[in-house]
Amino acid sequence: MEIPGSLLKRLKENEQIAQKFNEIEISILTILNFQDFLERLLFEISDKFSIDYIWISIIEESAIAKQLHDIQDSELLRTSTAFIAKEKFLSVTKNSLSPLLANENLDFLHPLVPEISTYDMGSIAIAPITLDGTVIGSINQADKDKNRFEPGIDTSLLEQLALKVSLCLSNVTAHEQLKFLAFHDPLTGLLNRRVMERILEREFQRAKRYQMELTLLFMDLDDFKAINDTFGHDIGDLALCHFSDSLRGLKRDSDIVARFAGDEFVVILPSTSKAQAEHYVNRVKTDLDSTPLTATDTSIVVKLSHGISSASEKNIHSSKALLKEADKRLFQAKKNKNTT
Repeated sequence: MEIPGSLLKRLKENEQIAQKFNEIEISILTILNFQDFLERLLFEISDKFSIDYIWISIIEESAIAKQLHDIQDSELLRTSTAFIAKEKFLSVTKNSLSPLLANENLDFLHPLVPEISTYDMGSIAIAPITLDGTVIGSINQADKDKNRFEPGIDTSLLEQLALKVSLCLSNVTAHEQLKFLAFHDPLTGLLNRRVMERILEREFQRAKRYQMELTLLFMDLDDFKAINDTFGHDIGDLALCHFSDSLRGLKRDSDIVARFAGDEFVVILPSTSKAQAEHYVNRVKTDLDSTPLTATDTSIVVKLSHGISSASEKNIHSSKALLKEADKRLFQAKKNKNTT
């Protein structure tokens, strides 16, 4: 039986589209960081399909939202990413994993559109994407042409694109998590000891070379063992996170906060005097006093002890000595508390 010419044309078009999707998949398959992955994805879709507007919407509560918020140096992602609350996203997309097409009354889709955009949309295609089976957002394509994404057209190729992107995104996320764990403490999210020591050595050499101030804080939680013994290790972990959040929230951009071990933390303060470091510690103490840790009907005021050392001290000739001196002064501070 002879195949009608219109059907042959459609089959050929689908074959060409499938080939373009395959080329996109090959292009993004080996990329293992969020910024490059998403930038390449947006560029490739726009380039290969001549789409007027292409962007992504990310659910704020998703596993990758924070990482994307942290990408500050990509103009493309800044203008082509919309963050949306999960409840609102599911409401707009009708809690469906299937692509959504629309070319009438598009105002209800505005929550999915970047705030700074000025898109002149005639029609739109929303393709939800997932991460390990959970919806995290969507790839969105829009065109000035009202008929480009007219409801009722075949969306199977859009579904394939979303699936390919979801699979590649899973690889990227796994790699980014491994990379994060290589440099950070998994509980608090702070830099780990190994990375801190490398940064401290770099800052120490810089301070000596340019005769700049460098101060180091060595801190730990008071009565941390008692917190664990009385309330359990889960509450102890929350206390560590509560403390680290305070350190991180009150530091300057140039300061480095790291978890050293157990309940011990280190803060590297470039271009900072001992008096300024003491001021920082006092702010942390005030913050902890005013915001007790509350969990399961338990209220705990987290207390700290600290030791301070400076690279300008005569007996300190290495980064290790700087760290050791602050540790020694922390030990003395704890001893003084226990004898008073």
